[in-house]
Amino acid sequence: MKKSTQFQLSFMMFLEFFIWGGWFVTMGSFLGNNLSASGAETAMAYSTQSWGAIIAPFIIGLIADRFFNAEKILGVLHLVGAGLMYLMSQTTEFSTFYPYVLGYMITYMPTLALVNSVSFNQMNDPAKQFPFVRVFGTIGWILAGLIISFVFKWDSIENIGKGMLSNTFLMVAIASAILGVFSFTLPKTPPSVAKGEKVGISDILGLDALKLLKDRNFLIFFLSSVLICIPLAFYYQNISPFLTEYKVENSTAWASVGQMSEVLFMLLLPFFFKKYGFKKTILVGMLAWGIRYLLFAYGNGGDLFFMLVVGIALHGICYDFFFVSGQIYTDSKAGEKVKSAAQGLITLATYGVGMLVGFWVAGQIVDKNLIDEGLHSWQDIWVFPAIFAAAVLVIFAVLFKDEKIEYKE
Repeated sequence: MKKSTQFQLSFMMFLEFFIWGGWFVTMGSFLGNNLSASGAETAMAYSTQSWGAIIAPFIIGLIADRFFNAEKILGVLHLVGAGLMYLMSQTTEFSTFYPYVLGYMITYMPTLALVNSVSFNQMNDPAKQFPFVRVFGTIGWILAGLIISFVFKWDSIENIGKGMLSNTFLMVAIASAILGVFSFTLPKTPPSVAKGEKVGISDILGLDALKLLKDRNFLIFFLSSVLICIPLAFYYQNISPFLTEYKVENSTAWASVGQMSEVLFMLLLPFFFKKYGFKKTILVGMLAWGIRYLLFAYGNGGDLFFMLVVGIALHGICYDFFFVSGQIYTDSKAGEKVKSAAQGLITLATYGVGMLVGFWVAGQIVDKNLIDEGLHSWQDIWVFPAIFAAAVLVIFAVLFKDEKIEYKE
């Protein structure tokens, strides 16, 4: 792969996740402070990610893979997204905001697969080359948080009160427009499905991989993956409002510590996986979910602030040790014929169904623990996902029989 191509792909990946990290983390605080949204309404807004994940395979399978170059669809989707982001920045009521964020997520979620397609199409050794491109996505997410906190200070307690978080949508609209235009300069990535070749709904949704559920171990893993997404949704939906209510300054920058740890533990994962095996790696990931939420429950913005920081930093273990290990496990169980179908099915089940249920549950729990106008009993809120994660851990530990899985980079 040429250096110029690697630069293009890295810049594409940087903007792709700069866009996501630039508004998704702070949306909860924006909705609560700017639009006076309830926990249930905030849950609706975050669940648009799940609806986008459910609809995305149809956009990719029925359009991108069959009729148009991936880079051109990527460009169009981001240009449309830029317009929707601008409209989101101008809203003053949740009823107006929701259709825009739903439309945006339906356009954004397919781009996650498209940037991967464009990247892999240019690589002769994806296992070695892709991580060096993908890491720029994580850098983009982190930088977005640092800019919000340290450059513009939109998430300071004073500026949140002034409604400055609406500027995050403007920043992302500009980044999305830049990526939209830049996408048309990317290397050509033609449709992957030959003309005349039929693609059915089962192909798009990865239903061919359902036969893997006959394997007891894979079934336990599959159900655990869906269930662990419920506590995961609590984190994405509530981390910004939680830190804001605790009067934590530069909260978006602090939240980006999770992505920094993600990079570190991604490097440590191969060693841990090879030494301790798949089951123990997954269990450590689940245990980290429970510990982080207990740290959130009993920490505070004052003398116990270090507990909140440690909880955020555990994100690397929570995400990498469970989800990345799970992708490796799925890959090894599926075999060549249904490999992509199996990954698609897991993505649909977790980011689609699991997170959809998780956001709804989180919204209900937050509303039930409202103790005053804009103030919540966060200890009670965080204890719920801690107990839930512990229950999933026990189910997996008891029912999943250990098996040797080879780590494939």
